[in-house]
Amino acid sequence: MLSDVLFVPVLVAYVLILVALAAFGVNFFCLIAVALRTRRDGRVATPHSWPAVTVQLPVYNELYVARRLIDAVAAMEYPAGLLEIQVLDDSTDETSHLVAEAVSRWQRQGVDIQHIHRPDRQGFKAGALRHGMSRARGELLAILDADFLPQPDFLTALVPRLVADPGLAFVQARWGHVNRDSSLLTRLQALAIDGHFAIEQTARCAGGLWFNFNGTAGIWRKAALQSAGGWRDDTLTEDLDVSYRAFLAGWRAAYADDVVVPAELPVSYSAYRRQQHRWARGSFECAAKHLPAVWRSSAPLGLKAEATLHLSGYGIHLLMLALTALYPLILVVSQGRHQLLQLLGAMGVFNLTTVAPTLLFTVAQRRLHRPWLRQLPTILLLSVFGSGLMVNTARAAWQAMRGTRGVFERTPKFAVRERKERWQRKRYQIAADRIIAVEAVVMGLNLLTVAAAVRVQVWAIAVYAAVFAAGLGCSVLVTVVQDRRATLPRRRPRAQPAGLPAAGATIERHSSPFTADA
Repeated sequence: MLSDVLFVPVLVAYVLILVALAAFGVNFFCLIAVALRTRRDGRVATPHSWPAVTVQLPVYNELYVARRLIDAVAAMEYPAGLLEIQVLDDSTDETSHLVAEAVSRWQRQGVDIQHIHRPDRQGFKAGALRHGMSRARGELLAILDADFLPQPDFLTALVPRLVADPGLAFVQARWGHVNRDSSLLTRLQALAIDGHFAIEQTARCAGGLWFNFNGTAGIWRKAALQSAGGWRDDTLTEDLDVSYRAFLAGWRAAYADDVVVPAELPVSYSAYRRQQHRWARGSFECAAKHLPAVWRSSAPLGLKAEATLHLSGYGIHLLMLALTALYPLILVVSQGRHQLLQLLGAMGVFNLTTVAPTLLFTVAQRRLHRPWLRQLPTILLLSVFGSGLMVNTARAAWQAMRGTRGVFERTPKFAVRERKERWQRKRYQIAADRIIAVEAVVMGLNLLTVAAAVRVQVWAIAVYAAVFAAGLGCSVLVTVVQDRRATLPRRRPRAQPAGLPAAGATIERHSSPFTADA
């Protein structure tokens, strides 16, 4: 019988997947424990001599946020004559005009700020940063993306840490959120990002483990960048790539949990999906690129294991997708095999590790002195929400495995802060990704699995398949609803802020669910 042929392979595959998920879960528990024991160090002593700093602002078609970034950076505090600002503008629309006006205005006030516009986007963000570094006068390079709003003391809070420890390659600040309460989507993202910084970055730094520069809201030592090979564009996460190259070259890094730089979270689910796709694909690319070197290095075994889990973190989504395919087979081969069902029940102890992400997000809120108990329902929803990205991550893994060069597509921002602000008719709208058709099919498979599992009373499979179906269903529904709102004609035109072009959704579309680079 077919069930007899499938019995051993299905059982082995299921055990391996559970063990892999358990490894990620145990790692989360360990990071939580380290973070709870870690106290904030606070600021270090003011240096006797301040180094020259170049602040780099990579910008690409950011009509709504570029000007406020420039204004915030120009107002930062730092000793006179030691601060240089580079606006690395690769824009192909009216953003360049707005940037030129803002730069000119601050130059007239005596600020050392340059507008650097490349003729093409070769190398994307990494190429822009590489071009800027070749012209930078500072020995330290601060990087801020267009949607960030640094406080005036950003430099004076972080620079002393690099001065005090010459072995540091970079120092990373914590991300804040200017629009946390704009929508349920932004609240969920804020919880996830808070967990990453308050637990993962904190624990990895405190434990002497390798962690990544997050691409923005941090400062690099130029010498460290140069010794690590500079910015490269052979992955979609140039920040993760250069971080590991710096660690492999013998440098260390610091995380400043007490320095917060607010940023705008994506309000569009399609934009959020694109961002997650880029991060996932870049992580897989960096894993393939660096894990061999990590395991050949002289680093301790525990550090190598942690680096492996770090670089392969998006693999959790792949394991979820594998379970989606495996659950129906488990139900088939378990018919008439009560011992198998008992074994699967005994292995339910591995399911305890699935609460690790929920605990991580909860502890992060408590550590940040936020009302974690009140947010518990939203934290639980985050686990459902995250499972909806499994197909999106699978596409990223497939593209990384093919080895084709990806296109860096930035996540559009709309300067949204409040819940009532409208953004659907602004520029840079992203059309519904046709991968939702695949997500709908996988959702249907999970619903069938739920029905079959309930019929034979295998409740664990019924629950997990229901969670997967709910997450995928949310992904499809939110995508379709937001796409419809963004593309419907407005009944009445609204005036645009001074200096911005007329509204009208510019729709970007993808060509194929599995070949589009997002």
